[in-house]
Amino acid sequence: MATPNEWFHPRGALAREEWESVVDGSLPGWAHTGIRVADLSGEVLALPAGDIERIVVPLAGGVTVELDAAAAAGFDGGPVVALAGRASVFDGPTDVLYVGAGGGFTVRGPARVAIAEAPTSQRRPTRHVAAAEVPVEVRGAGRDTRQVHNFGTPGTLDAAALIVCEVITPGGNWSSHPAHKHDEHVPGHESRLEEIYYFEAAPARGLPTGTVPETTDAFGSFVTYSSAAGEIDTNALVRTGDIALVPFGYHGPAMAAPEYDLYYLNVMAGPDPERVWLISDDPRQAWLRDTWPAQGPDPRLPYAAAPIEGDVR
Repeated sequence: MATPNEWFHPRGALAREEWESVVDGSLPGWAHTGIRVADLSGEVLALPAGDIERIVVPLAGGVTVELDAAAAAGFDGGPVVALAGRASVFDGPTDVLYVGAGGGFTVRGPARVAIAEAPTSQRRPTRHVAAAEVPVEVRGAGRDTRQVHNFGTPGTLDAAALIVCEVITPGGNWSSHPAHKHDEHVPGHESRLEEIYYFEAAPARGLPTGTVPETTDAFGSFVTYSSAAGEIDTNALVRTGDIALVPFGYHGPAMAAPEYDLYYLNVMAGPDPERVWLISDDPRQAWLRDTWPAQGPDPRLPYAAAPIEGDVR
């Protein structure tokens, strides 16, 4: 079993074969979620069929996905799917491709890509979620405002186990705040979900041209701490490619330095019978949500034009 401070992995620490990072059930104490990250550079990487569902998420650039016969069955997009992608993770939502358990595929670039994964024996059909279909949510208020792309959440995608979204926190703001947990099965109140945070950071949008030197070291920070379910203690500077795992415990805040924007891709799944994201705030911090209605959202968001769903959860 991992010790409390072994749940944070700098970029490349989880490298395997052609992949920059791989999280799966081979890691001690990890069972329900996975992620693969790669800079394709024109390479072709294969994801074989099995009892695992996946979502292909272009991070920078576009990718071409070639489905095997099982993955293409019943999918009206054909066996070859081009995902347009985006210039970077800070350029609004991307189109994604969900491939259910029992289907395999190959993916090629040139692009930087993440593959979210969850083991399951349940079969779901392949689905292409266009960027225009992705619900874009501005969550929180004031310095707690962040932008959420809900392409893989229950209201958008019919997956078996995966709950996936991505979050943009503009420079100087906090997200995953107040700290919260989802490590107990309390029907209607809290669900058990492992969670992966994959991070990227970049100079904040809107900085004057010529302000940022090429040698800059963009970063944010991320915190976890223990709950009754287990001991965990992450207090890390996070940079592009870093991964934090949250098997249990309170997590947050994720903090963007004033000069840098922070992004993370969240991958969640768990053992509960219902696929639902239900959380419990740290009771010492829950009060801050009551301050949001009086502040209003950060006017810098959203970072790209898209339909907005107002929310102060």
